[in-house]
Amino acid sequence: MKKFRIKKYQIYTNKIRNLEGIRFVLLADLHGFSYGRDNAGLIEAIRREKPDAVLSAGDMAVRTCPDTLVTACKLLKELAQYFPVYYALGNHEYKMSLSEENGKQYRIYEKTLKKAGVHILRNEHEHAILKGNSICFWGLELPIEYYHKPRSPKLKKEVMEKLIGKPGRNGMQVLLAHNPKYGKTYYEWGADMILSGHYHGGVVRFSEHHGLSSPQYLVLPPFCCGDFHKGNQHMFVSAGLGEHTLPLRIRNPRELLVIDVKPSE
Repeated sequence: MKKFRIKKYQIYTNKIRNLEGIRFVLLADLHGFSYGRDNAGLIEAIRREKPDAVLSAGDMAVRTCPDTLVTACKLLKELAQYFPVYYALGNHEYKMSLSEENGKQYRIYEKTLKKAGVHILRNEHEHAILKGNSICFWGLELPIEYYHKPRSPKLKKEVMEKLIGKPGRNGMQVLLAHNPKYGKTYYEWGADMILSGHYHGGVVRFSEHHGLSSPQYLVLPPFCCGDFHKGNQHMFVSAGLGEHTLPLRIRNPRELLVIDVKPSE
C-alpha cells in the first residue's frame, strides 16, 4: 500500500478562545490515489487525529481521468459523516468543470458531495462555529490563466477581492487557495491562515521549505512547501497525497497535514 507521513504544526492566535484550541486536517493533491480499499488507510489516519474540521485545498482528482472523481467522492463522502468538510477546487477540478468531455461527470461529482454535506467553496465563504469559536472559511478559485506555464499574471489584491470579496473582521479567516504562487497576495488580502498545495513539494525537496520546481515550471518557487509566517498570519503548503503524469518524489514524502490552532497566551 502507498504510504504518507503525518506532518503536524501548531500556531497561536487571539481569535481562538477555548483552551484546547481547534484542530484542522488538510488534504491536497490526492489525484485519485487510494490508500487501501476506498482509502480506508487514509480515513483511519484522519479519524485517529480527531480533527474539528477536514479541509481540502483541491486537486483531489485528475482532470483527464474522470474515474478519479469516484475515488475522491467516496473519500469525501465518508469523511463528511464524521467531520465538517470544506473544499476549494484546484486547477484539475476547475478545468474538468469547464470541459465538454468531462464536465457532466464533474457536475455529478459536485452535486453528490454537496448532498452529502461537503461544503464546496467556489469563490464563496461560509461561517462556522467550532468549539465556540467563529471561523470563516473562504475558497479561492482562480481563472485558468493563473495556472499558465511557464508565465502567469500577477494576482493583485483588488482582483482577488473582486473574486471573493474582502475578509471579515470578526473571527478567524481561513483561506483555501490551491496555488501557493500568490502567497504574498493572500497575506495582503488579510487571511489569518492560508492553506495551499499544487506544487507537490517541489518534486525534489531540498528542505522543509524549499523544493526544485512547480507544475508551472518555476525553478525554486517561493512558498513551495512547509509553513510560512508573517506576524499573526500563517500559511501552510502541503506536498500533497498523490501525483500524476510524472510520479516522481525525491526526499519528498506524500503528506497529510495536521494543524493545531491554539489561543494566544
